[in-house]
Amino acid sequence: MSYKEELSKDLLIRQQRLQSAMQSMNIEGCILTTAVNVFYMTGMVYNGYYYLPIEGQPVHFVKRPEDVSFDNTIYIRKPEQITDELKNLGHSIPQSVLIETDVISFGECSRLLNTFGLKEAANASTLMRKVRSVKTEFELEQVRLCARNHEAVYKMIPSVYKDGMTDIEFQIEIERLMRLHGSLGLFRSYGGNMDIYMGSLLTGENAEAPSPFDFALGGAGTSPILPLGASGQKIKKGNTIMVDMAGNYTPWMTDMTRVFSVGKTLDLAYRAHQVSIEISNKVMDIAKPGVSCAELYNIAMEAVVKNNLEPYFMGTKQQAKFVGHGVGLEINEPPVLTPRSKELLEPNIVFALEPKFVIPEVGAVGIENTYLVTLDGLEKLTILEEEIIEL
Repeated sequence: MSYKEELSKDLLIRQQRLQSAMQSMNIEGCILTTAVNVFYMTGMVYNGYYYLPIEGQPVHFVKRPEDVSFDNTIYIRKPEQITDELKNLGHSIPQSVLIETDVISFGECSRLLNTFGLKEAANASTLMRKVRSVKTEFELEQVRLCARNHEAVYKMIPSVYKDGMTDIEFQIEIERLMRLHGSLGLFRSYGGNMDIYMGSLLTGENAEAPSPFDFALGGAGTSPILPLGASGQKIKKGNTIMVDMAGNYTPWMTDMTRVFSVGKTLDLAYRAHQVSIEISNKVMDIAKPGVSCAELYNIAMEAVVKNNLEPYFMGTKQQAKFVGHGVGLEINEPPVLTPRSKELLEPNIVFALEPKFVIPEVGAVGIENTYLVTLDGLEKLTILEEEIIEL
């Protein structure tokens, strides 16, 4: 079966999943406009509105580009045309709709509500993230392909390091490798104020710098407009270098972190790094469908407390309150591994586990891998040397 045929078959599965969810909620229509959700439902990005009734086929209301060739494609200039065009196609106008209320502007949301003559809408943003969290076989093939490229680039990282580099210079060389090996160059994330380019590289004291962004660790960045990641400081002997660069080699991403050092580093860094590996192995043993995300977080914290590493876990000046997250078309999908999470693991969920430590003046340590939840437990998707690699 060709890629196009496999995609067409998979799009039908996604459509059926969404319509099944709509039926359980008794919602008559769903309208999507964000790039990530339009892509998920169609396999492409267009500027406009994807409309799915509770039963039947979708309608594509397109502004741009001009070469969209799906069945039921209608070109429009503004959302107010949608209801008239639905009537022309013989559709009834829904009395309840799903709209991406979490992510589209208040103005656009208001226009869509007025178009359908409604005062309120159900939240498509939350529902779509839940639907997308359980991957199809097609999606899992894409995740595995991404993982293989992710691993291949990480294996080459030592070859581009040179003594005397700054963290930014080192990151640029890694980014070059990524692009040459097919990286899309965009680390798509969910939520406001979550700007990031192709990932994060942290070394030395910069690993302690807090960031306003909701990522596991911070870093000062090189500009106040993007206070995250590498800061331009020179990499010193004894520093660790945490590389958390995007696995975006297909639309479905993987997440992986590995740590390098310039010569030998502190015993505390090696000890904390080993605890990260032990946490990951313990999670591999325990996790399976039905296990709560909160339990996985607690497994990590038990190991941290047992080893007296609480002051360093997930930061020092500012400590993240999660140890993992779902991965897919966005890098931060459900579920989230937090102590208060009510979410349970399900088959075909893909998530990243990242128990990390920051050692003052040395840098960050710890690993991150991407896992698939199977009926029998976890399958590790990112396979690469996990010890600290000396440069």
